[in-house]
Amino acid sequence: MPWSNQGGGGGGGPWGSPPGGGGGPSPWGRPPGSGGGGPQAPDIEELLRKSQDRLRKMMPGGFGSGKGVILVGVVLVGLWLASGIYRVLPDEMGVVLRFGEFVYKANPGLRYHLPAPIETVFTPKVTRVNRIEIGYRSASGDNRRGATADRELPDESLMLTGDENIIDIDFTVFWVIKDPVEYLFRIRDPESTVKKAAESAMREVIGRTELQPALTEARQQIETSTLSLLQTMLDAYQTGVQVTQVQLQKADPPAPVIDAFNDVQRARSDRERLRNEAEAYRNDIIPRARGDAERLNQESQAYREQVVSLANGDASRFTAIYQAYSQAKEVVSRRMYLETMEQVLRGVNKVIVDTPAGAQGVIPYLPLPQLTHSPAAAATSAVQSQQQRR
Repeated sequence: MPWSNQGGGGGGGPWGSPPGGGGGPSPWGRPPGSGGGGPQAPDIEELLRKSQDRLRKMMPGGFGSGKGVILVGVVLVGLWLASGIYRVLPDEMGVVLRFGEFVYKANPGLRYHLPAPIETVFTPKVTRVNRIEIGYRSASGDNRRGATADRELPDESLMLTGDENIIDIDFTVFWVIKDPVEYLFRIRDPESTVKKAAESAMREVIGRTELQPALTEARQQIETSTLSLLQTMLDAYQTGVQVTQVQLQKADPPAPVIDAFNDVQRARSDRERLRNEAEAYRNDIIPRARGDAERLNQESQAYREQVVSLANGDASRFTAIYQAYSQAKEVVSRRMYLETMEQVLRGVNKVIVDTPAGAQGVIPYLPLPQLTHSPAAAATSAVQSQQQRR
């Protein structure tokens, strides 16, 4: 110890003793003999002395010997070297730095790197799918106590469409780490960068889309276009992030005007319904009218063909008759006479009188038509003729 505690002299400790003995005040301002009134303060010197004694007993050859110092140094060096052992989990990838410069990547398993401060290692999770919510915060991801429903963020969700209307869009971005080196050292806050880039990409896509398609049939197209544009932006920033999916959660008009928008939608639905009914009626009337027109056209074509064919037949027949007449005029004239009389007398009552050979003809008066009627009809005819005479 650096002081002497021998008796008889003046300074019995580092703070000295008063003249005449009796023990002076302790370093804590209390006389050493004033016990009994409270707890005694620990004696630091005694504690240090006991600790040194125990350490000497544990070390072979004594604490202050050269072998003890070497052994302690070897143990410390071993512990320092052992601190380079690390483990990379299956969903992680190790990134080893040597004096702050990237050296290599380490696959999952038990690995070793030179102890700090020579080499250090980072183990980002490269297979975990990260999720960023834009326009809202879900109840499961909200850290506020008592949150049971999604919390809307109008500053993020309200966007302007291509036809200058406002739309309220909530969407979620899913991403993974593609390049851990770029992810760790190219950007300071990867999650915030992905969020800002996703919001910017969505606003650009919505700015090129009209309101009505954005609310109805263009949702899939919006998701695809946003994912492509977002990935292009992140690659340009060298973020080392791969976007796996952009999912629209909600696409509605702003809450203050949603009732008026629903009225407009109902009016448009009615317009579409009436238009469809008109189209159905037109599709029913026009084909039938076209069918009737086609039928009349075909009938007129058939009639024309019929008339032309009959005329051509009559002309051909007349030509044939004329040619026959030119060759035998007497015979053809007689035949034509007979055929004509056949046509004329076909529907007339006739009495044929076979004149005997050498006869001069029929008697001067013979009521031939009356002979064909019955006696009653003859009497009726006679009475009518008598009445006409009177």
